[in-house]
Amino acid sequence: MTLPRKVRAVVFDMDGLLVDTEQVVFRAMQQAAAGIGGEVPFQVFQRMVGLQHAASDLILVEHFGKDFDLEGWSATVSGHFQAELALAGIALKGGVVEILNHLDAVGIPRAVATSSNAQAVQQSLGPYGLVERFDVLITRELTTRGKPHPEPFLKAAEALGIDPVECLALEDSHNGVRAAHAAGMMTIMVPDMLDPTEEMRSLAVHIARDLHEVRELIAAQSS
Repeated sequence: MTLPRKVRAVVFDMDGLLVDTEQVVFRAMQQAAAGIGGEVPFQVFQRMVGLQHAASDLILVEHFGKDFDLEGWSATVSGHFQAELALAGIALKGGVVEILNHLDAVGIPRAVATSSNAQAVQQSLGPYGLVERFDVLITRELTTRGKPHPEPFLKAAEALGIDPVECLALEDSHNGVRAAHAAGMMTIMVPDMLDPTEEMRSLAVHIARDLHEVRELIAAQSS
């Protein structure tokens, strides 16, 4: 497989792609749901992956009912999430350091376009010294419309000064793939908790097993 165009910049999602946070969030939600005598089926969680809180809150209200205590839920989920992080930390996904090293070597700029806020970026990437390795950070505070709207990716391309069609977007979520494709970027899905569907295969230029494979595809362009 070869990429359709020369890659001049790479735009990364964060959760589930750079760091293994989606699994932790799902476990935290399951614990919170058990505490109120309910459950969060995986199919419900799937719909939430890649969305900003405002959009995922609507899914929770749809699932639990219009009188659902979103504020209390958020605090409880956050408590379970932070407790697990205190014990085990946030795991880095395989191939992250290697792909960033390669981009350094070939002089390709890169950005993060995430539905998470700036504090979460610091919490997730800061311990690994990775925040400074990205030229641009597009976080929830910097967008008015989140994924699956293309705005996060379009803002990343604009900040990098690269035409979106010359950017490679890397995503693990369905909503992220939809957003990157809508922005006109070459999009690779690197599945985490969500399997690629036929829709994903039609929107992405490739489904990669991990970031090591993505690095190899980029490296092949300069060989």
